Amino acid sequence: MRRAAEAGLGAIALTDHDTVAGIPAAAAALPPGLALVPGMEFSCRWDGHSVHLLAYLFDPDNQELAAQMRAIRDSRIDRAKEMVAKLDALGTGVSWEQVMAIAGDGVIGRPHLARALVANGVIESADEAFTPEWIGTGGRAHVRRYALDPAEAVALVSAAGGVSVLAHPYAQERGWRAPEDLIAELAEAGLAGVEVAHPGHSAATRHELLDLVGALGLVATGGSDDHGELTGDRIGTEYTSGEDFERLVAGASGTPVIRR
Repeated sequence: MRRAAEAGLGAIALTDHDTVAGIPAAAAALPPGLALVPGMEFSCRWDGHSVHLLAYLFDPDNQELAAQMRAIRDSRIDRAKEMVAKLDALGTGVSWEQVMAIAGDGVIGRPHLARALVANGVIESADEAFTPEWIGTGGRAHVRRYALDPAEAVALVSAAGGVSVLAHPYAQERGWRAPEDLIAELAEAGLAGVEVAHPGHSAATRHELLDLVGALGLVATGGSDDHGELTGDRIGTEYTSGEDFERLVAGASGTPVIRR
């Protein structure tokens, strides 16, 4: 929250993967003049591809949504244990205790395994972990996770009073871009916006997305997708305009923007 204020932002969203556990601490650390948008990043899958959905301002106590969040988190743990076992069999020395220590109170995911590989000297940077050699999709130590259909996730978020945004659909480093028919399908299901301004989007893809977002009547958002040490300090490098921010939050009724 301090870094967001220092970057000159008026608002920041906290969207950890599949959990809202960090929201109370973020709210407690909120400096005057900075608004906090409670949220979460849903892990989804469509046609065999990973799709991320940003969910904002929903009621976290909504029973159906909360049940899906628990199912995803439980699946993450089982999946991580299987991948740790595979990594150990490959002679990396990665242990479950090591991964838990790295994750702390967070929801365990592949980035924590990547950091363990770096710590053990198996690879030099976390990026190297996300390859077929290690824990990249289809890799030697990869295990598929439980994930929602994105249209189902959009409906769940809407039912909980929230608004949803398709995250980094054309991000270059992901090796796959969400097709236009999927984005149109999600818009039909109640999608509120698309993340256009993202570190993984080139200028050309941003123009493409802006045209598509305009045609579908969606909100164009932006975000730094800051993952701490994994991405470096990049809070504030991408942002949502004030007008689009107001359009987005106006559609939510589950929980308010937090202000001090």
